[in-house]
Amino acid sequence: VGEYQGAYKITKGLLDKYGPDRVLDTPITEAGFTGIGVGAAYQGLRPVIEFMTFNFSMQAIDHIINSAAKSNYMSAGQINVPIVFRGPNGAAAGVGAQHSQCYAAWFAHVPGLKVLAPYSSEDARGLLKAAIRDPDPVVFLENELLYGESFPVSDEVLDSSFALPIGKAKIEREGKDVTITAFSKMVGYALQAAEILSKEGISAEVINLRSIRPLDRAAINASVRKTNRLVTLEEGFPQHGVGAEICMSVVEESFEYLDAPIERIAGADVPM
Repeated sequence: VGEYQGAYKITKGLLDKYGPDRVLDTPITEAGFTGIGVGAAYQGLRPVIEFMTFNFSMQAIDHIINSAAKSNYMSAGQINVPIVFRGPNGAAAGVGAQHSQCYAAWFAHVPGLKVLAPYSSEDARGLLKAAIRDPDPVVFLENELLYGESFPVSDEVLDSSFALPIGKAKIEREGKDVTITAFSKMVGYALQAAEILSKEGISAEVINLRSIRPLDRAAINASVRKTNRLVTLEEGFPQHGVGAEICMSVVEESFEYLDAPIERIAGADVPM
């Protein structure tokens, strides 16, 4: 993250700006540097831990779940763990199955963690600032293929005070016939699909979830109550996925509004 300026140049310039006491290169030992980061958070620092990809977070998952996520609850609120775990998540281009999976559902399963998945530049800036400021551990799932994409940003987003609320989805496109939920890179595909559908006279509403845990159930259900149809979209495995949780939320809260079965679109149920 320091001398090399980041594997994907995300931390470019940070070492020059903040110095070696605040931007630390470590050996490629996830269990080590993640544990050190959690310990630093116990002591009141606000570490940002980068995994070169989230596949490597499995080397450190005990620290993330047992040491970070559970400490506030197990200490009856006496210990806060203000730490951010960030890096690219999901499939990149042409890498093996060990480097190609989405961890959104894995981490969103765990009470005590917050899980964010930005799509656009606005999401990345606003949510990362919110994550760093948050008193609890946040898993911040970026996407390698989105690093190369450009997005328009407003003056408001560029303002130094700009941050986004954790737990709030964004309606990327309004519609009245069907709701499509997506997060991270899949939001782009959902918007493309909505454009194709519009040529067929179907008005699709696209929800960019932004936050996987907490999930903006209110926004999802409000949209379904308007459109009466739901398609969930994710690149991860289908079983016990984010789409399954969204489906259950809608069944529990808005079942009588559905005019058709919910459709779930996900990755194939095999190693990708």
